[in-house]
Amino acid sequence: MSIQILRDIRGLRVQVIHANDAEGQQLVEHLKRIGCFVETAWPAPEAYAENADLVLLSVDQEDRDALQKLFRSRSDKSPTVIAIVGYENPSTLALVLESGALAVVERPIKPFGLLTQIALARSLWSERRAQARRLRKLERKLTGIQEIQKAKAILMSSHGLSEEEAYGSIRRQAMAKRVSMEEMATAIIRASELLNFRPDDA
Repeated sequence: MSIQILRDIRGLRVQVIHANDAEGQQLVEHLKRIGCFVETAWPAPEAYAENADLVLLSVDQEDRDALQKLFRSRSDKSPTVIAIVGYENPSTLALVLESGALAVVERPIKPFGLLTQIALARSLWSERRAQARRLRKLERKLTGIQEIQKAKAILMSSHGLSEEEAYGSIRRQAMAKRVSMEEMATAIIRASELLNFRPDDA
């Protein structure tokens, strides 16, 4: 994965949120030399660019309100963020943490080390995305197990089946209908709820 991240840096869509001064212009030029596609924004916009893979964000206490508004726009689909800082005081550090930045570049910005910070940030971002996917998969699996348990209890209660027989019934019905056991369990639960529905319960 590490090698792929290095290969992918060339071609990254980068949003640079930095004043259009000499330092900002040098940063943009260096990113282009690396092979990135760069767009700029200043002052800080209300949201990150929709197509951005990576954001290099100037974090300054004077821009606190605009930055916090930008941070509130973050979502699961937000890009990798690298903070650019000139001070290490508590207020600036708080903003960096609030930004969700995965790496930090210090001022004055130097070309040396920037590629390393981008690679590290993208690696961490990819790992977090992979962990989030695994967590969602585990949550779905747990929900499915709970649904099967509930469906088994319904069959055991309504048809006098043993736990093993109830499980086998769900399995056979799922195979016959070519659906997953979780989907079959959900169908059994919904059918039971409909059969036991009382107008007075509504």
